[in-house]
Amino acid sequence: MRGTQKLRVLRDPAYRRLWIGRTTSLVGDGIAPVALAFAILDLTGSATDLGLVFAAHSVVLIALVLVGGVVADRISPRLAMLGADLTRTVSTGLIAALLLSGVAEVWELALLYAIDGAATAFFNPASDAITPQLVPNRRLQEANALLNFSRWAGKVAGPALAGVLLALGSPGAALAVDAATFAVSAACLWSLAPRSGRAELEEQNFLNDLRHGWREFSSRDWVVAIVISAAITNAIFTPIFQVLGPTVARDSLGGSSAWALIAALFGVGGLIGGAVGLSIRPRRPLLVSEGSAALLFGLPFALLAIPAHTAVIAVGALISGATASLAEILYLTAVAQKVPQASLSRVMAYDWFGSLALEPLGLALVGPLAIAIGISTTLWLGAATITVCIFATLLVPGVRRLEVDVSEPTPPPPPRPIEAGD
Repeated sequence: MRGTQKLRVLRDPAYRRLWIGRTTSLVGDGIAPVALAFAILDLTGSATDLGLVFAAHSVVLIALVLVGGVVADRISPRLAMLGADLTRTVSTGLIAALLLSGVAEVWELALLYAIDGAATAFFNPASDAITPQLVPNRRLQEANALLNFSRWAGKVAGPALAGVLLALGSPGAALAVDAATFAVSAACLWSLAPRSGRAELEEQNFLNDLRHGWREFSSRDWVVAIVISAAITNAIFTPIFQVLGPTVARDSLGGSSAWALIAALFGVGGLIGGAVGLSIRPRRPLLVSEGSAALLFGLPFALLAIPAHTAVIAVGALISGATASLAEILYLTAVAQKVPQASLSRVMAYDWFGSLALEPLGLALVGPLAIAIGISTTLWLGAATITVCIFATLLVPGVRRLEVDVSEPTPPPPPRPIEAGD
């Protein structure tokens, strides 16, 4: 596929508005954790307070994400996303206002960030379900790849922008910019008119809706296998990346600058994975994505366990990020093609719930485990568990055998020349 054909999906006005809004808000998502962390540390200096505020966001998100999936299928993904963005604009704006006015209390920040988590629970399943309503099946991988590219770009650009904003202003100013990104996203969603994918749920109740979503989710062995794998992997990866990685960098690699390089190259790897996702169209996408992830995703943890030189670990993080990004693209494209649109938000809600469910437990246990058996042993154990867990998905027939449509989109006919008399 030529480069211009890969980006043809951006010529569609509806998808282009979605992509612009999502890209803007994803940069804001990268600003928020950095700005909020420094805001809380400036207020109290307590890592415990910081953990409680982030935990409030995570717990509420996990608790409500299944509700968010049902609501998105009932009222449409666009309306669910729009309502979530407007809510996040207000909640984040209030956090910024409290900080800028100098009257913020930690409990207020925790409450408002929990509201942000609730809105995110409604946004995330809908955001995974709206793309098939905007683009045809043959353009789904390109559309998902571009959104995935934006997601990883936000992980690089967001923290960098937060650093600039913190240097020039304050955490409150940085969070005001974050609130503005949600407003931009809402404005882009306002005029969207996706093809109808709303489920006919009016005569059913909430539990029936959840049961229907569960049937759609659990009837596909490949979805269940990958979500179970993601639950275990996320419970290991996130705590190690957020807690043990910086600890090893401080103790053995020279400090925060070493970890900044490793984390940045992980994000750059995600961008590379997005670019690869624009270029390849495997007929059996899950065989490719899970096979490569099994071999490469845990690589940086093994390198940290040694520990290798910073540059070597950073290269391992880049490879890991690229692998994770490509796997996301191929998986989301398969789900979008194989799950009915009317149920897609609920299926993705179960995906989000399952994938994140064990993450708080991992965050709580990683410190005590590292104290009990040592950081290096914990890293080796984490790398091995991730590798075995992802390899296990390849034992599931649906993961190995699932095929998707890889035919090239038919280009539009050239415009008819204007002739005399037209």
